[in-house]
Amino acid sequence: GAGTRVIDCGGSAVLPGFIDAHLHLFSLIRQSLSIDLSPRSVRSIAEIKELIRRRAAVTPPGQWISGTGYNEFYLAEGRCPTRWDIDEVAPDNPVVLTHRSLHACVLNSVALSLAGITAVTEAPPGASIERDLATGEPNGILIGMLGYIRSRVMPPLSAAELDEGIALVNRRLLSCGITSFHEATYRNDRERWELIRGWQEAGKLHGRVYMMVGRDTYRSFHEAGMATGCGDTRLRLGAVKVMLEVSPDQEALDILALEVHRAGFQLAFHAVAESSIEAAANAIERVNDGLPLNKRRHRIEHGSECSPSVLEHLRRLGVLVVTQPPFVYYSGERYLATVPPEKIPWLYRIRSMLDAGLVVAGSSDAPVVPENPLVGVYAAVSRRAENGELLLPHEAVSAEEALAMYTKAAAYASFEEGIKGSLAPGKLADIVVLNGDPTRVSPGEIRDIRVEMTVIGGRIVWCA
Repeated sequence: GAGTRVIDCGGSAVLPGFIDAHLHLFSLIRQSLSIDLSPRSVRSIAEIKELIRRRAAVTPPGQWISGTGYNEFYLAEGRCPTRWDIDEVAPDNPVVLTHRSLHACVLNSVALSLAGITAVTEAPPGASIERDLATGEPNGILIGMLGYIRSRVMPPLSAAELDEGIALVNRRLLSCGITSFHEATYRNDRERWELIRGWQEAGKLHGRVYMMVGRDTYRSFHEAGMATGCGDTRLRLGAVKVMLEVSPDQEALDILALEVHRAGFQLAFHAVAESSIEAAANAIERVNDGLPLNKRRHRIEHGSECSPSVLEHLRRLGVLVVTQPPFVYYSGERYLATVPPEKIPWLYRIRSMLDAGLVVAGSSDAPVVPENPLVGVYAAVSRRAENGELLLPHEAVSAEEALAMYTKAAAYASFEEGIKGSLAPGKLADIVVLNGDPTRVSPGEIRDIRVEMTVIGGRIVWCA
């Protein structure tokens, strides 16, 4: 047309826009507004305390202070900070520090009081409250309770905070070439659906979203006549996220899976341990209604401990796996140091899954690790941790296969391979331009490749 702009990319690599098949938008917003406590920023509890001290000095008493991304493995002290560490530098503010995994947090004394957690408080099912061995007093470390603290104890983010946070996250995602992502939080509900839609319509969020919902929230969508796939190319309703701990109740899981499946929803099982992956596979097998695999596409999120027997079960079912190659890079050192030796050969297997004929999509699980897909591609190809150690080099894949995880396979995971995931006539013009071709450089150079331009729907939305 008359308004068409022709761009000469000058030899740069042009690829389909990256699709992150599993991240957490609202946690990314909180991270963007919080103190960065990730290993790239702090290496000791002393440094954490200093950052909190500085924030407390400019924060009114009683107002919450949040820090995100700490990981005790990389701290000089080799332990988590406690309530008493934080009390020393922020005695007048409630403080919450979020673990890199999002499955643990630390509260100081003011925050514990607001949460009503005392020496006699019992942890909710599936969670735990760590205590001082001598006194029985909570030490501030809570496992599996971050969602409760954020939704029931902390005040919700204000409209101004949400606007500031989504602007920061939108820019981060676009600068990484991410044109679509799967929002994988089980607490997503109708309110979040409308919030995301509003951000997109206002031009505050450019990326296309496949929004998962939870076992406790999907019914409101179902009652409104919605199921997986409803929506449009900008916002689409995704799977029902089912959180599985080690060795879940199989009968209850089977009943839930069948109910969700019959309601017209894709299933996405958060399954890390071997026993939970096996339980998810059992549930998927029992909801098999004769439909071909490409009509069901029930997902396993993570699939971290994939033993030979589990892999064979997944192969027989043709299960779709959404995994996180960048965990090899950011956490490989910790895995090699802390995972039982007999389980290391099972960790984040990709080559074996592809050889078994599984569709494997790539993701970051951000903010658990940074969202840059090229670090994920590098990790899938090199199998090297950040410190250079190798983790199962025989599980490496080619650069082409790694890129497919973040394009074709990720589009397949949301039933959208017909409109995205490759550059072809008739598909959405979601494009990323890179300053290097991941398929033509050495593996070590892939993580240094940078995004030059991001295009969504034929419109340039970000330039370096």
